[in-house]
Amino acid sequence: MSQFQTSVDLSPTWFAAGYPLRAHNTFGFDVRARYACRVENEADLVAAVRDPRARGLRTLVLGGGSNVVLTRDFDGLVLLVALCGKRLAREDRHAWYVEAAAGENWHEFVAWTLEAGMPGLENLALIPGTVGAAPIQNIGAYGLEMAERCDSVRAIDLDTGTPVEFDAAACRFGYRDSFFKREGRDRFVITSVTFRLPKLWQANAGYADLARELARHDAVEAPQARAVFDAVVAVRRAKLPDPLQLGNAGSFFKNPVIGAPQFDALAAREPQIVSYPQADGRVKLAAGWMIDRCGWKGRALRAAAVHERQALVLVNRGGATGADILELAQAIQRDVLARFGVALEQEPVCL
Repeated sequence: MSQFQTSVDLSPTWFAAGYPLRAHNTFGFDVRARYACRVENEADLVAAVRDPRARGLRTLVLGGGSNVVLTRDFDGLVLLVALCGKRLAREDRHAWYVEAAAGENWHEFVAWTLEAGMPGLENLALIPGTVGAAPIQNIGAYGLEMAERCDSVRAIDLDTGTPVEFDAAACRFGYRDSFFKREGRDRFVITSVTFRLPKLWQANAGYADLARELARHDAVEAPQARAVFDAVVAVRRAKLPDPLQLGNAGSFFKNPVIGAPQFDALAAREPQIVSYPQADGRVKLAAGWMIDRCGWKGRALRAAAVHERQALVLVNRGGATGADILELAQAIQRDVLARFGVALEQEPVCL
């Protein structure tokens, strides 16, 4: 039962107390917000946070809601980002610079760049969410991180109401991390992102799953960008559940990175452990493999469960709460730590 009572709309873009957020989070949690406001441009955003109804309230920005675990009703203002638009901002002899508004669907934007003859984002196909969420999480898959293609990010400073331009360095990207996820959280709202797509394109198809899928279509040798895109889509669909069919937030845990001495000791105990050497001498471990070895793949805790095909994905089988998902996640973390001595870190933000 919601703590808020449902009321009537306050205005064309404002919604009154008790606004349902079930359609705005990919887990499908049935929670509500005290207020919600649909933001279609930067002026809407500034007006929303300066509105007297927002005074003293926390704000939460939701695009696709694909990286959040809502454990309770949100006693504040939810900004529903709906800024749309995409364009070729400029180009030089080395690259295309493509700008997309924060509310654009990420996968549809990636497909659009390919259709426009500007490859470079194909390895990030089918990642759920919006363009505005991509820099926050520094989304990545199959050998590519969003940071490698980011030229700049435009955001509104909620303290001043003014736009701020961040170059890639100022975004302080890390592994599934950024300035906007840490120091800039709750202060800056991303409104658009500009990507630099190199004209000297090379296929990034080194991952085994991609290579196998490309081989099925005789496209291993010098694959085109569209072939890589199609392979990524096929692999993700085979492994990962569709949030529209089964509530989830994609990979729930980061792949941990540990020092070489710790890895050597771990590999001596677990010789089959899946690992990826890093340029700085550390080693990235496959969190899904460790979760599977602990016997969690396919197991459930009430309506919260670990997906049967991908142990990194926690799912809502119907009726699960955010608290159920967190309880399941914490049980997994305890077991992985006990067996491997490695602490798993969550990817989604929990509220």
